[in-house]
Amino acid sequence: MTAPISRRQMLGGTAFLALGAALAPVSGMAASTPAVIRAESRILDIHGRAARVFGLIGPGNRPGLETVSGAPFRVRLENKLGEPTLIHWHGLTPPQAQDGVPVLSQAPLNPGEAYDYDFPLTRPGTNWMHSHLGLQEQNLLAAPLIVRDPDERGLDEQDVVLMLHDFTFRDPDEILAGLGGGGMPAGGMAGHGNMPGMSGMAGMPGMEGHGAMSAGPDLNDVEYDAFLANDRTLDDPRTVAVERGGRIRLRVINGAAATNFLLDLGSVEGAAISVDGMPVEPVTGTRFPLAIAQRMDIRLTMPADGSALPVLALREGDGRRTGIVLVPPGAPVRKLAGEMDAVTPPLDLSFEASLSAAKPKATRPADRRVTVGLTGDMARYIWGIDGAAYGQHQPIAVRRGERVEMTLMNHTGMSHPMHLHGHHFQIVAIGGRRISGALRDTVLIPPMTAVTVAFDADNPGTWAFHCHHMYHMAAGMMTVVAYDGLT
Repeated sequence: MTAPISRRQMLGGTAFLALGAALAPVSGMAASTPAVIRAESRILDIHGRAARVFGLIGPGNRPGLETVSGAPFRVRLENKLGEPTLIHWHGLTPPQAQDGVPVLSQAPLNPGEAYDYDFPLTRPGTNWMHSHLGLQEQNLLAAPLIVRDPDERGLDEQDVVLMLHDFTFRDPDEILAGLGGGGMPAGGMAGHGNMPGMSGMAGMPGMEGHGAMSAGPDLNDVEYDAFLANDRTLDDPRTVAVERGGRIRLRVINGAAATNFLLDLGSVEGAAISVDGMPVEPVTGTRFPLAIAQRMDIRLTMPADGSALPVLALREGDGRRTGIVLVPPGAPVRKLAGEMDAVTPPLDLSFEASLSAAKPKATRPADRRVTVGLTGDMARYIWGIDGAAYGQHQPIAVRRGERVEMTLMNHTGMSHPMHLHGHHFQIVAIGGRRISGALRDTVLIPPMTAVTVAFDADNPGTWAFHCHHMYHMAAGMMTVVAYDGLT
């Protein structure tokens, strides 16, 4: 639970843990001794008020983890919290038993216990780790997970990691109850089992009426006290020392529970070179959309005049923002307001449609085609797949070796960032128009829109497939992709 504490408690307790511009290298990752990640409490100062939140602290006492592809992912997760937890390695494709989803892959990790993980890392990329137990992710139990490409060691560029969060002083369970979504089921897995208020959903095929939904899109259903970039607000932003005119690789992670952002570079043009850890043909611009759980690598060059560069994240649907500042030697840093007069428009799929994978999947016909309806009732705050909540929807059955095309049709007035565990998929159609789009693990489906993705069934198991808006998942928008055991 996120709860305010006194200034005296903050000064007498855990020191502030800063998320730096780059993560500490994991020197022991390739050795027999695992790198240790601790799930523990920490203190943040939010608008001059102290709050106890969670964190995932790795080597060097810094949030998260950094390693290289080709090395094994050899990690020990230690639970130093006073409650059970379990961490999902978002963007990696481990065996099912090490995916970090309660019930589906592992039992929750009790306080004082540890799990050892060991599986190969086959691809580089910007990923992240986060709790998949209850609503702990809202309490900031998340951190970067950067897998570097050993072939890029000689590049003349500076890595800067930017992780975004939405923050509330309120208890997330109370937020969910206030939205009408009830609470977590026994066992604590978001969206697992028959949740209160869900029993009637299975009898509402397609949710054609969508309940009492608004005529237009509902952009934000949870209000927040602050938006954080590397654990800070724009009242006191994180500043990162960079070279004058230097080249930067900005690794941006949207770790928010319920907020989409538009990344704003001001007058500086950057090039998106990777999304969700997978390379794309470069797309240049000054603004880049980033839905919940998505990541993006942007390559840019600092201004030649030596000025500082604010990197801002604008909240979809209102004027609030957060960000960090890249600061060359001697550059002044001007005060940045946390709110603008202008309202940031809703994220759409125009940028998505411009992306193409640098290494697309091999062309082959689909062996299986599946249509998945994203359904819900905003007034009662119930969400589901094809009109049913998690535990009531039939699994999406696949067979090992198949190319699967899955069309996601959003019948609701809210967007849904849909995430598939254990696989990467390629965007192959938007609104029925075929494209050769990006490879991803999370795709945003705007209201009343259809997107088709293709993936190869090459990682047997039973895998979570869910909306990454945490409250939508908790209120039922989750199912599984299940291999039928045939090879």
